[in-house]
Amino acid sequence: MISLLHTADWQIGRVFSQFEPDDAAALFEARFKAVERLAAVAAERKVDAVLVAGDVFDLQTVSDKTIRRMFNAMQGFAGPWLLIPGNHDSALSESVWSRAQRLGAIAPNVVCCLEPSPHTVAGKFTLLPAPLTQRHTYGDLTEWFAAAPGAEGLPRIGLAHGCVQGILSEDIDSANPIAAGRAAQARLDYLALGDWHGTRQIDGRTWYAGTPETDRFRANDSGQALLVGIAGIGAEPVVEPVRIGQFDWQQWEPRLTVPSDIDELVHKMEQIGGGDVLQLRAQGTCDLAGHNRLRAALDAARARARALVWEGEALRLEPTEDDIQALHADGFVGEALQALREQQGDADAELARDALLTLARILGAQQGSSNAGAGA
Repeated sequence: MISLLHTADWQIGRVFSQFEPDDAAALFEARFKAVERLAAVAAERKVDAVLVAGDVFDLQTVSDKTIRRMFNAMQGFAGPWLLIPGNHDSALSESVWSRAQRLGAIAPNVVCCLEPSPHTVAGKFTLLPAPLTQRHTYGDLTEWFAAAPGAEGLPRIGLAHGCVQGILSEDIDSANPIAAGRAAQARLDYLALGDWHGTRQIDGRTWYAGTPETDRFRANDSGQALLVGIAGIGAEPVVEPVRIGQFDWQQWEPRLTVPSDIDELVHKMEQIGGGDVLQLRAQGTCDLAGHNRLRAALDAARARARALVWEGEALRLEPTEDDIQALHADGFVGEALQALREQQGDADAELARDALLTLARILGAQQGSSNAGAGA
């Protein structure tokens, strides 16, 4: 019986420029924390090895400090770590891997498989790695697995980074191809894959682990690693997903048409907490009163969430007569409000909406100031 922890696509050093600086920094740090949790799970479950199927680093140009921190994060598990380069960190003649070697950052229990050659690991299994030595290839780097020798009586484990053929639609030309059925053709007991950022089973012996810390707004079952148990040669592996990720990335696309839609969205935002990364794309229509409620709820949710991205370009403002009367928008100002309201259907809809909001805020502020003065 052998036990493995399969992970991939750590993307260490990724910069989340779409977020505010403090949120981007927290998401950057979360990737190191994910490695620490992987090490803790590996130690707790007493696995025989950790398999890391490529894209350990997000860029070749990450700093020396980032390289050192990544390998330091692995110290919680003293057993074998087996890593291959992926398309983001391919094993070029000069690469992040060669820099890590020069820095002396790689511990003795960490094996960076930079060449396609078999490794016998702790007398437990034969590892067949298919490292990427350039960012994109159009030949199958796992093809040599079938003819590769292995230690007699030991399970054969493949480790690769790329796209299993037949997953993507036929009109997409996918680089770094991996033949469907490779595990059976090469007599593998398990094929550990990276590149797909969500957990995905290809067949009984072939899995993508996905990234251990979610990094995009896509419902793809990410934020996990896979515990893999293999009873012996020929036995189908038993695979158990294990939650690793700290943050839950969500994408909401509500359509707002009536006030109760605003009520429902505000209620949902009240449930947002510190572990949430939210992208909110609203569409439809709302009046000024509804928009003000929505803005207040957004401000409150931003303070609770780890990160929140608001995209309201498709939300059309439809001020009601009550809205306009409440702003005391008479004469020319009232006509301007009405004109901006109508222009939201034109090519400059976004500009008209922003101008409408700005004018409404100015009028609202003036009204508030007048009321305060009257009260004094």
